[in-house]
Amino acid sequence: MKIAFIIPKNSSDTGKSFYDYKFFSEFLLSKKYFSYLLAIPMLVSLTPPEHEIRVFDENIEDINYNWGADIAGISVRTMFAKRAYKISESFRQRGVKTVLGGIHPSMCNEEALQHCDSIVVGEAEEVWQNLLLDAGNGSLKKIYKAEKKADLTAFPIPGRASLSKDRYFSDIVQTTKGCPFHCEFCSVHAFDGQKIRNRAIEHVLNEIKDVVGTYATYKKRSIFFADDNIIANRKFARKLFLALKDYNLNWSCQASINISKDDELLRLMKDSGCGAILIGFESVSRENLSSMDKGINLKHDYHDAIKKIQSHGIMVHGSFILGYDFDTQSSFDELIAFIEDTHLLMPLINILTPFPGTKLFKRLEQEGRILHKDWDKYDAKSVVFSPHLMTPEELLEGHKRVIREVYSFESIYKKLTYHWDTDFWKHSNEVDPIKFKYRLLFAFRLCTLLFSSNFKRSKFILKILPKIFIKRVRISTILSLLAYNDYAYSS
Repeated sequence: MKIAFIIPKNSSDTGKSFYDYKFFSEFLLSKKYFSYLLAIPMLVSLTPPEHEIRVFDENIEDINYNWGADIAGISVRTMFAKRAYKISESFRQRGVKTVLGGIHPSMCNEEALQHCDSIVVGEAEEVWQNLLLDAGNGSLKKIYKAEKKADLTAFPIPGRASLSKDRYFSDIVQTTKGCPFHCEFCSVHAFDGQKIRNRAIEHVLNEIKDVVGTYATYKKRSIFFADDNIIANRKFARKLFLALKDYNLNWSCQASINISKDDELLRLMKDSGCGAILIGFESVSRENLSSMDKGINLKHDYHDAIKKIQSHGIMVHGSFILGYDFDTQSSFDELIAFIEDTHLLMPLINILTPFPGTKLFKRLEQEGRILHKDWDKYDAKSVVFSPHLMTPEELLEGHKRVIREVYSFESIYKKLTYHWDTDFWKHSNEVDPIKFKYRLLFAFRLCTLLFSSNFKRSKFILKILPKIFIKRVRISTILSLLAYNDYAYSS
């Protein structure tokens, strides 16, 4: 069979976001996209070799509906569900059987089945090959449900060969699945389970080799580990970090706040190339943390945790949620003050979004507080529910005010100045050095932005231009901050 794998575009008609990364491509005058998710590469690796495969990532290319596919597999997340449904219907109009998989069809079975021929509920590893056999025999079932969680040691590494690898800025690798916590707003434990499953260290290292050096024209040393909590199994994490020392990587990850209590792991992370950790702080309100079942965070002082982690030369990126039941108008100023006080350089600040399948969605639906199910607006920057202590309009305006304060050029420059004297970027610049010619090109591109009506940006650029040629300065960080400012002031 001819199998088309589809990645719907990671953007919508609701404007810019923290996650669409268009600014990077536009600034760099490039057609590259920031990165990719692993669902489709995993399906590629599970597909027997007798089938012909094409991967269409809408973020970098148009879908060729006339390629002649027999079946189309589409990865679906809630925010882009409506787009995925349109893609599926376009294939079906051409007589192509379509299969929808991912977290949204797994949580919204009946809805998804209205737009396709079949859905995969849960992880696809255990059911994909049976699905293909049925499709080849003309006996495709409506639902393929994974009856157990996949054994991550039993499957090959994701197949990236079908991706346009030179069209992405960065790569991701996942070593574990599952989360031991049960936060009310999160769907990870509902989809992946609470038991931590690890891949074999050898398999992870083989994948890293594939990512950083298999292709003569494609060599990168920068990797993001997409584990929801890379230290969930500390014994495994320790072995992984020790093994990574030989690969001279520049990597980042997500981890729970209790990493701040483990100096040994922090040392191993730094020694193996970790430059940044994303931590879900979620809220500075203890009442909110208790309400969302984020008990792990209640056991730690945020200021101390950030100070400890960054004392090891690892930058902390924090994520926060606005709109939980104990948030009031004063909560916006409290979050701004916390971020400024801790000098968090690139915090992600989202509006609370009750995704299907979460305990939060069920609770708010029972309370009659879900405003609608227009999935396009389940984007972490729109208000889709009725907050408890403010109006939806007040929450929307408060979120806008927070990100504009935090990502104002004045705030960005102040935090950059604070961090420039640290060694956060020392390893990154040693492993993945930025050549002088690229710094020169970056400076030139910045200068082209001076001739606009954005006077605050022009003032910022003039102040940082002399810093661009200092080796310890990581220009990719400056680019990220420019992108976040662009998003913050885009509406």
